[in-house]
Amino acid sequence: MTSDIRLAFAHPSERAEATAGPDPRDRISLRDHIREVEIGAFQAERGTTQRICFNVVVEVRLPDGLDDDVDKILSYDRISEAIDRELSAERLNLLETLAERVAEDILADPRAARVFVRIEKLDRGPGALGVEIVRDREMIDPPAAEETLHPWVVYLGNDVIASPDLGILLDRLEASELPLILCVDGPDQGIPQAAHPAAQRRIDLLAIEQNAWVLAGRDRRCVVVGTRTELDWAMRQGQISVWAPSKIVLDATDSPDLDRMDAAALTAWFAESFAAQTRLSIGDVAGPGRVLSLADALSAQTLSPGLGVLK
Repeated sequence: MTSDIRLAFAHPSERAEATAGPDPRDRISLRDHIREVEIGAFQAERGTTQRICFNVVVEVRLPDGLDDDVDKILSYDRISEAIDRELSAERLNLLETLAERVAEDILADPRAARVFVRIEKLDRGPGALGVEIVRDREMIDPPAAEETLHPWVVYLGNDVIASPDLGILLDRLEASELPLILCVDGPDQGIPQAAHPAAQRRIDLLAIEQNAWVLAGRDRRCVVVGTRTELDWAMRQGQISVWAPSKIVLDATDSPDLDRMDAAALTAWFAESFAAQTRLSIGDVAGPGRVLSLADALSAQTLSPGLGVLK
């Protein structure tokens, strides 16, 4: 076996040593760290966990004068905590994405210079299936500091979506000049019923998304959005977003524990997860936050996320 092939299957610590530059660096490592995780792009990998194994090696910058001071070194806990943070952030489809995020998390510490991440699935075949990446500080773009936005989440009933006064209501909501995300009720007509809870969960979510598209079709200012990245971008651009819940709910590590995907309960969960500053429900609904009839919302002189309604 040639040296290159041997190194391809060697532990990341051997890869790090073989590719070391002229400047000396210390290394810390986490070996054979096994977690039970729901991950994968295939339908068979949803709703179940599988074992994945982490091997991580971090090259660290040598401190000036160690003096046996724990505060001067990069702790081993930094590696396991990075893994915990990225696993708890959201459900992922790809090991490649998880490896990239773990590497970026570790390299956010200025004491880390280069990181090797190997992640393997242990239960998907006769052997270990995995990915390995290497990243250094120059390869990682530092995240730009951005102001945290706290959207105004407004839940609309079907009577509001169908109303000829929908445009007037949107004018008043838009006038607040604050990030606005609309959530919708499920459709009035019957939703198909499935014998399996996981199938019914999908059907319920898709039914809500159908109503989101109905709303978007009634007013071109409303754009159906289904990912956190899109929602963050839309809020910063002043776009009115209509939440399509399937991806965020199914990918969440703390998705709401509901027998049925009730639209009002989903909206309350969504508003909390996005740190919404106000929840307002408008229409013939029993929704989260303050509830107003469409007539009351239209008769108010001003709609305000701070106080709900100013008359």
